[in-house]
Amino acid sequence: MSLAPHQFWQTIDAPGAHNDGAQAGWLDGFPAALPDGRQLLLPIRVLPGDGSAAVASLIINQASFAVEDALSAAMADMLDKVGVDVVIGVPTLGLPLANNVARRLGHKRMVALGTSRKFWYSDDYSAPLSSITSPGQQKTIFLDPRSLPLLEGKRVGVVDDVISSGTSMVAVLTLLERAGVAPVAVAAAMLQGTRWHEPLAAWRSRIMAPLASPRLALTDAGRWLPSD
Repeated sequence: MSLAPHQFWQTIDAPGAHNDGAQAGWLDGFPAALPDGRQLLLPIRVLPGDGSAAVASLIINQASFAVEDALSAAMADMLDKVGVDVVIGVPTLGLPLANNVARRLGHKRMVALGTSRKFWYSDDYSAPLSSITSPGQQKTIFLDPRSLPLLEGKRVGVVDDVISSGTSMVAVLTLLERAGVAPVAVAAAMLQGTRWHEPLAAWRSRIMAPLASPRLALTDAGRWLPSD
């Protein structure tokens, strides 16, 4: 199925609805499956370089509310099974998911990390941050020290949108370790490829997501097939 850019991330489709490219490869969209088999068609984005590698993209703030709700419900179910008292949201696109997930868990609020430094923040609760979707841009992620009492002695779950290279989540976990916080789980809407496995090896048993997508390689026929 060929969609215009604004049409992606708008519907959750029936199981098997987009399996036509499973053998020969996909042209512009990759179907990622939810735990119940329903599919979300993701646009294929070519990575910087020679044009031979790509990823299936999820931009949650461009998704319909129905898609956000479906992913948040699945993430909340996963975290509920672990038992989480407080949800921490990772900026930027993890924040709407964290709000949604926390509400579904019956929480009164969530704790938001930030990339904009406020004057009362401390370097003790910060870490450098980079992302696959923003190459060459170095940011800093902060935990508001005023949020520490909300986390002390609690079972904490971290919520983000996508884990790809793992570098952003390593920064988040490093920051939380400096604050004396050891999350019991990390929930992402999607795990992208396998390159995050090594940097997050110690956390793999605590990382969960309703969606998974591979990295993609371009075939001689101009289609995309999983590479890792």
